[in-house]
Amino acid sequence: MTITQLKYVLSVAEYHNFTVVAEHSFVTQPTLSMQIQKLEDELDAKIFNRSKKPIQLTEVGKRIVEQAKVIVDESNRILDIVHQQKGYVGGEFKLGIIPTVMPTLLPMFLNNFTKKYPKVKLIIEELTTEEIVRKLTDGHIDAAIAATPLENEAIKEKPLYYEPFVGLVPENHRLYNKKEITSDELEMDDILLLEDGHCFKDSVINLCRTHKADNKKGFQLESGSFDTLIKLSKEGLGMTLLPYLHTLDLSELDKKHLRAFTSPPPAREVSLIYHKSQLKMQLIKALNDTIDGVIRGAIAFSDVQIISPLQKN
Repeated sequence: MTITQLKYVLSVAEYHNFTVVAEHSFVTQPTLSMQIQKLEDELDAKIFNRSKKPIQLTEVGKRIVEQAKVIVDESNRILDIVHQQKGYVGGEFKLGIIPTVMPTLLPMFLNNFTKKYPKVKLIIEELTTEEIVRKLTDGHIDAAIAATPLENEAIKEKPLYYEPFVGLVPENHRLYNKKEITSDELEMDDILLLEDGHCFKDSVINLCRTHKADNKKGFQLESGSFDTLIKLSKEGLGMTLLPYLHTLDLSELDKKHLRAFTSPPPAREVSLIYHKSQLKMQLIKALNDTIDGVIRGAIAFSDVQIISPLQKN
């Protein structure tokens, strides 16, 4: 039994296709099939039911896969121990970032990080929170930056900063002449929202949950882009809420439409998250320290009301 054979088993269990796994593993399909067959012969047990399309795990195969995940993780930990002992910060590191954080935070730290840690190959992917949790659980990414708390016992969270919500209010709006606004003044049918899949939308809905939604606009619109929401709001189609960092690059003309919330303002907690069994902790610390070093100069809010990013029933 070899680690390589177990990795092949895990890949086939995930993709249910020998051809796809062979391509991803850079081996021929006959080689892949032979290695899994050798493992099955050694164990005297069938891991996969090849008569099913797509290929399915047998009952004993499901238990073998669970144990194989533990063994492969522990084998990876050996190299991680050596790297930590040597103080080595390098290698491949896969990072997921939610779409509402990516455009503001990434430009702030990426250049600093790559210069400070040139031996790290940082692979960044824009993912929804749901995709991040799944990929962290499956081991397809090493860490992620997302809105928290997620209330997931398998995931550890290191808060990076607290980002207040800011209202963007058009001139014809009932709240335009107010210097500050409160959550009690928000009306759901009056707010332009991001589309489903964005946790910031769920946070806004949670913030407004106690207020009745009665759509009087005559239309319903959800967008995947803050830029679109800003343009629509300026056209007088409703107000919208933005994360604080998204307001910094607005033009001076657009900033006249911004309205802060009274203290403590509603805010989202943005954290560096990773699976509880995560390796590469020296890389996670390096990333955390780099972001902490750049974010302090841009955002210093602490007296805030954290709004959950989780959908509430």
